[in-house]
Amino acid sequence: MTESAFELPQELEEFRGLVREIVEERIGLARAAEIDEADEFPWDVHKLLVDNELMAVGYPEEFGGAGGGSLTFAVFIEEISRVSAGCALIPLVSRLGAIPVMLAGSDELKKELFGGIARGEHQMSYCLTEPGSGSDSVAMKTRYRKTDSGYVLGGIKRFITNAGVSDAYTVFATADPEQKAKAISAFVVYKRDPGVSFGKAEHKLGIHGSPTREVYFEGTEIPADRLIGEENQGFTYAMRTLDYSRPTIAAQALGIAQGAFDFATRYTTERQQFGKPVSHFEGLQFMIADMAMEIEAARLLVYKAASLVDAKDPRMTLFASIAKAFAGDTAMKVTTDAVQLLGGYGYMREYPVERMMRDAKITQIYEGTNQIQRVVIARNILKAITG
Repeated sequence: MTESAFELPQELEEFRGLVREIVEERIGLARAAEIDEADEFPWDVHKLLVDNELMAVGYPEEFGGAGGGSLTFAVFIEEISRVSAGCALIPLVSRLGAIPVMLAGSDELKKELFGGIARGEHQMSYCLTEPGSGSDSVAMKTRYRKTDSGYVLGGIKRFITNAGVSDAYTVFATADPEQKAKAISAFVVYKRDPGVSFGKAEHKLGIHGSPTREVYFEGTEIPADRLIGEENQGFTYAMRTLDYSRPTIAAQALGIAQGAFDFATRYTTERQQFGKPVSHFEGLQFMIADMAMEIEAARLLVYKAASLVDAKDPRMTLFASIAKAFAGDTAMKVTTDAVQLLGGYGYMREYPVERMMRDAKITQIYEGTNQIQRVVIARNILKAITG
């Protein structure tokens, strides 16, 4: 029997099995429900990932990581998200913060941050969004100015995932708001730096256990070697980062959808109505069939997008947006249908599908809304036609 061209490499499937075993046995739906209820960062899960060398996945070995590219990392995030999307953000957000350093940072920053993340000494967050600039990121107001010894930053970043928990932040700031993208630079800022503080924890619909706060910089002085890459190239780094990170958000959405589908379909084979399992009713079978088709289509898009990133294929921007938009929409639809399959029970917190439905919504919003993804998709297609 020949191996299908659409099969992942055997070693990656073995890695998936290892992650699934750890997540199901050491986290599980019960702990995921506790994290959702308490809405506090699960330090025990962070330690679990560190102890099993999973926080090292996705970072180059020469800088203290365990290797593995975007496809490996996507499988990793997919498997955690099947049980807990909030827990998946522990490795996901650190890597998001680290991607600009991967793309343009110095070897010293890479050694310090990547090895530190792998060992559990560092966590990173990504500071791009502001009160007045979400989708319109070039409208940022956070400023920086150069000094004899480095840089001084001042401003506010909003909706920063794991703010306060992370000790290192990739921060985008502008030397002159009037120059838009041309004046934006990227920096590494530590929680311990002077003038760094945090706002209140936001009360969110979903992805509980992953704090979201504002981050404030008031006269924050940092040394010159914390500049990522070159001055005035920050917007380029931010956009390239999204090409790398959007397939990972798509993988999170895929995992959420798969987790809800697994639970709901199993439930339909056990729940009895009119003297037989509800899975015998054609109306529900059609729902299950649609859910399965959408999940499998999303999976192929996620893996293709991640593979294009690994190959540095110029199509990666297009497919990162396609995968993110399709998987996010799929997660929302599949989790909503999963709640419907459970009927009244699906609406109760005793069952995990309502949590998964709440978690799914953010995958249509962060890392660029799905409306923005459609703008990116259309522009790429039309550009290819018109040149």
